[in-house]
Amino acid sequence: MTLKTVEAVRYVTPLREGGSLPALVEADDGQQYVMKFAGAGQGPKALVAEIIAGRIGQLLGLRVPELALIELREGLGRSEPHEEIRDLLNASTGTNLGLRYLPSALAYNPLQSPPVESLLASTIVWFDAYVTNVDRTPRNVNMLMWRQQLWLIDHGAALYFHHDWSDWEERAGARFPMIREHALLPWAENIRAVDPKLRLRLETSSLEAIVAEVPDVWLQDEGAFADVAAHRAAYVAYLAARRDAADRFMEEAIDARQRHPYDYDHPRRALHRSRRIHQRASFSSAAPSAFWPPPSMDEGACVPLRPIWTSNWCANNWS
Repeated sequence: MTLKTVEAVRYVTPLREGGSLPALVEADDGQQYVMKFAGAGQGPKALVAEIIAGRIGQLLGLRVPELALIELREGLGRSEPHEEIRDLLNASTGTNLGLRYLPSALAYNPLQSPPVESLLASTIVWFDAYVTNVDRTPRNVNMLMWRQQLWLIDHGAALYFHHDWSDWEERAGARFPMIREHALLPWAENIRAVDPKLRLRLETSSLEAIVAEVPDVWLQDEGAFADVAAHRAAYVAYLAARRDAADRFMEEAIDARQRHPYDYDHPRRALHRSRRIHQRASFSSAAPSAFWPPPSMDEGACVPLRPIWTSNWCANNWS
């Protein structure tokens, strides 16, 4: 399924969190999106990572809010009183990225929400190790509970290799030590079991289709490649090579659990240990999120994906 393109028609409100300063906008399809700006400090590479990692997550059966390209016309949000945000809007005229807004969603709280099933936790840990996502830790879980389902958000920090293409072939097969900080690692008891089916879903043709959805304009300023086509081909080659070398990052995650067997036999104790490591962590279920609190919106619309929070997810994905 190709990413759809919509136009932002109403600037609802800025979401003053994180370095990217996303905003809630209404588009010409009648839906609301959390828009991430191409002109933000992280630059378009963060949006490239959002598309590639988000679409791979969906391909693996995980719940990721629907992605869309959002065209921002000049002058939208001109009444915004904050000068920094006005400058960001002006710098982002053109193509940006949107994630479907999930009204009334709450930040996932590992200590208060129902425990994540092992197969789901293992799939998420495998996925984050594959896309080298450093940003799903107890300090910043980047997971939401919406309608009793677990949703994954904010993948702009993934695929960090693409900030320096000088040794990407070597890094495609690298381990991922940061997986030891993953918020769901205490429940990921079946990483080796989920590995074969996840690899099979990452067919090279599917990876090519996902990379093809990245707008040309976000790939034009990379001096390591002669043209956009070569740049896309390198992304596909990296993703395919990393899939084929999954044993290395998979074993890294398993080793991380084995290095702390006592903690990881007791997930609640493991999370208390993580809280000591991340002293600034906050697990409040009312923690502010780019998807909460909600403005008025029809809650009926969301990307149709298979259920994955309840035991039905295991039946649908691992039977």
